[in-house]
Amino acid sequence: MLRMAIPMALTELGWVAMGLVDTIMVGHLPDSAVAIGAVSLGTALFYTIGIFGSSVMLGLDTLVSQAYGARKLEECHRNFFNALYLAMVLAPSLMVLIFLALPWLPRTGIDPAVVRETVPFMRALNWSTLPLVFYFVLRRYLQSMSIVRPVVFALVSANLVNVLGNWTLVYGHLGFRPMGVTGSGWATCVSRMYVLAVLAAAVVYCDRKRSSGMWHASRRLELARIRELLRLGLPAALQLLVEMMAFTSTAMLIGRLGALELAGHQIALNVASFTYMVPLGIGSAAAVRVGHAYGARDSAGATRAGWMALFFGQTFMFCSALVLFLLPQYIARLYSSQPEVIAMGVRLLRVAAVFQLFDGLQAVVTGALRGAGNTRTPMLAHLLGYWLIGMPLGTWLCFKLGWGAAGYWSGLCVALVLIGTGLLAVWYRLVRSLQFTQGHPEFRQERALSSARE
Repeated sequence: MLRMAIPMALTELGWVAMGLVDTIMVGHLPDSAVAIGAVSLGTALFYTIGIFGSSVMLGLDTLVSQAYGARKLEECHRNFFNALYLAMVLAPSLMVLIFLALPWLPRTGIDPAVVRETVPFMRALNWSTLPLVFYFVLRRYLQSMSIVRPVVFALVSANLVNVLGNWTLVYGHLGFRPMGVTGSGWATCVSRMYVLAVLAAAVVYCDRKRSSGMWHASRRLELARIRELLRLGLPAALQLLVEMMAFTSTAMLIGRLGALELAGHQIALNVASFTYMVPLGIGSAAAVRVGHAYGARDSAGATRAGWMALFFGQTFMFCSALVLFLLPQYIARLYSSQPEVIAMGVRLLRVAAVFQLFDGLQAVVTGALRGAGNTRTPMLAHLLGYWLIGMPLGTWLCFKLGWGAAGYWSGLCVALVLIGTGLLAVWYRLVRSLQFTQGHPEFRQERALSSARE
C-alpha cells in the first residue's frame, strides 16, 4: 500500500501546490486581499465546472484496475482509448460552459474589485481545460496499471514550471509585461500543457518497455464501454461537484462580507486543500489496490488494502490537525503580511484543524469504495451531508448568529464529521459481505486461461 500511496499522495500534493503557488505569488501584489480573493474565487468557479467534467474519468479507476487485476490487459487499453474519445467531446463543452458563466459573475454581489481581477484570471485559466481533461485520462490509466513514477515526476516538475511562469508573468520578468493576477492564470495553463506532454510520452514509453500490446488492442469506438465509464464516473464526478459547490458557494457568500473575510477563507481553504491531498492520494491508491483485488477475486486482499489505506490516511491527518491547531499564525504569514488578513486566516485554520480526521476519512473510504465499483453511495453521502445539513447550518451561524466566515466553516465541519462516519460504516458492511476468494477453483482456472491468452 505504501509503494502505491506515497507516490499518489505526492502527486496530489503536486497538483494542489500549483494553486498554493498561485495564491502565494499574487498575495504579495500591492492589494493583497483583492488578489488572493480573486484567485480563490476564480479557482473555485473553474474547478466547479472543469474538475466535474474531468472527474468523469474516475470511472477508469474501477474499470482499468479491475481488468488489470484479472490480467486482461487488452481490456485496460480499450477502456483507455474510449475514455480519450469521450474526452474529445467533453473538454470543448466544458470550456463553453465556463465562458458562458463569466458574464454572470458581476451580478452575484461579490466585491466589484475582486470581480474585476477574477474575470480575466478565469479567461486565461479556461484554456487549460483541454489539457486538464486529457491529463485525467492519462493519469488514471497509468496509475490503475501500477505505473506511478511518471505521474509523480510530471506533477512535481510542473510546479517548477508554474513558479517560473508566475514569476515571469505576474511581476513581469524576462521581457514580459507584468500581468498581475491574470498572469497567474496563464502560468497555470502552461503548466498543465507541460503535464499532458509528459504523461503522453510516459504512456508510449511504458507500453514499449512492458510490451503490453496497447497498439495491438482494438481502438474502435465502443458505446457500451463509454456508458459503463459514465455509469461509474458520473456519480464520482457528482460527488466532487457537490463538495466543490459547497466550498464555491461558501466562497461566494463569504465574498459578500468583504475582501478581508474572503482572503482569510482562501488561506484556510488552501491549507486544508493541501493537507487533504495526502488522504486523497491514499484514497486513489486504495481504489487501485482494491480494484486489483476485485479483479483477482481476492476478498482478503481487498479488505486488507482498504483498512491499511485508512490507517495511513488517519495517521497523517492526525498530525496535520496538530500543526494547524498549534501553528496557525506561522502558516497565515506565508500568504500575507497584512495583520488583518493573518488574524482572519488564523481563526479559520483552527476550524479546519477540527475536521482534518473526518476529511481524510471520507477521502480514503471514497477511494476504497470506488475500487469496489461503488461510486453512488459517496455521492449521496456528500449531497446529504453538505447541502441538507452543512450549508444550512453554516448560513445560520454566519448571518443569524454573526459568526461570519467561521460560521460557514463550522457548518462544513459538521458535514464532514457526518460524511466520514457514514462512509466508514458502509465500507465496514461491504468488506463483511465479500464472498469471493483467491483460493476458489473457478478463479484459479479463469486466471490460468487469462495468462495463457496473454
